[in-house]
Amino acid sequence: WSSDVCSSDLCGTCRKASRWLSDHGIDVEVVDIVESPPSTTRLKDFHRRSGRELKAFFNTSGQSYRQGGFRDRLESMSESRMIAALAADGRLIKRPILDAGDRVFVGFRETDYEELKS
Repeated sequence: WSSDVCSSDLCGTCRKASRWLSDHGIDVEVVDIVESPPSTTRLKDFHRRSGRELKAFFNTSGQSYRQGGFRDRLESMSESRMIAALAADGRLIKRPILDAGDRVFVGFRETDYEELKS
């Protein structure tokens, strides 16, 4: 697959996803989204191909989410403001994001990743 957009090895969910992909012979390119957050254009594309709500892209357990008051603000934010916030702070982004070409997976759920084997 073209890329696995993730954080460093410190992210336990990213480690689980990487292990699953490796165990199933799927090679990926890893990009640290904390160091290099995706652009607004790329995030819009990820959102479109994911089929998920934009809110699903927010790392709700992260410090940036809590400190930024996003729990209270998200409902009233426009899509463009949400995208801008995600592009400005990679810590806000739920990890990993797996770009599988025609589909984008947000977070790691083994049942979702099973689709990659077919």
